[in-house]
Amino acid sequence: MCMVIFAPLFAMFAFATCGGYSGGLRLSVDCVNKTESNLSIDIAFAYPFRLQQVTFEVPTCEGKEQQKLALVGDSSSSAEFFVTVAVFAFLYSLAATVVYIFFQNKYRENNRGPLIDFIVTVVFSFLWLVGSSAWAKGLSDVKVATDPKEVLLLMSACKQPSNKCMAVHSPVMSSLNTSVVFGFLNFILWAGNIWFVFKETGWHSSGQRYLSDPMEKHSSSYNQGGYNQESYGSSGGYSQQANLGPTSDEFGQQPSGPTSFNNQI
Repeated sequence: MCMVIFAPLFAMFAFATCGGYSGGLRLSVDCVNKTESNLSIDIAFAYPFRLQQVTFEVPTCEGKEQQKLALVGDSSSSAEFFVTVAVFAFLYSLAATVVYIFFQNKYRENNRGPLIDFIVTVVFSFLWLVGSSAWAKGLSDVKVATDPKEVLLLMSACKQPSNKCMAVHSPVMSSLNTSVVFGFLNFILWAGNIWFVFKETGWHSSGQRYLSDPMEKHSSSYNQGGYNQESYGSSGGYSQQANLGPTSDEFGQQPSGPTSFNNQI
């Protein structure tokens, strides 16, 4: 039940916080010649974080020439893979919820539904682990590439001590950090659901039958052995009692001799 409730929500938060991100930073270059300065250099970037395509112009402090630069790095592969896993997990969770609620009989028919659900759950657990780990590394690279101190090192004007270069504000990465957290929460949720889905499959029931059959055979053989011993003991005791001595009828005939002798006397 927890899987049905939380899986779509966690997946939605994961791809929304990553795929919907857009941020930026602002720098300032104060040249010795104030007319060449630029105190508001805006650099914007967004998903899928192809940072090498983000270009901007900065003053060189050597006339009116502008230097065209670009950010360093490309984290699009890890970001797109993470969002793709999240979207497909969201869609599958919605479809599974509909099946669980409205098509429970067909889900359990021929044991195909639980088997498919088990395989898909294992696959998504693995994909969430790989995707979240890859995106965590990609986010680390994005933070380094968009660090204002690292960007200032790219500018030739900032290499001259007479010019003053500084960061006006840094990019806010809180939503991207949240996406990584939800990625690993999704992995924990899907991996924890593997056991519950496995119990619905025929593999779990057949394993229980395999373990219970030897126990039943052992108990039945033990009961048969006890029954034979009891019957043997009762029969043996009966035969011993039968051969122990004369019967009550024979014992009653013995005093008949003296009784007839007294009568003769």
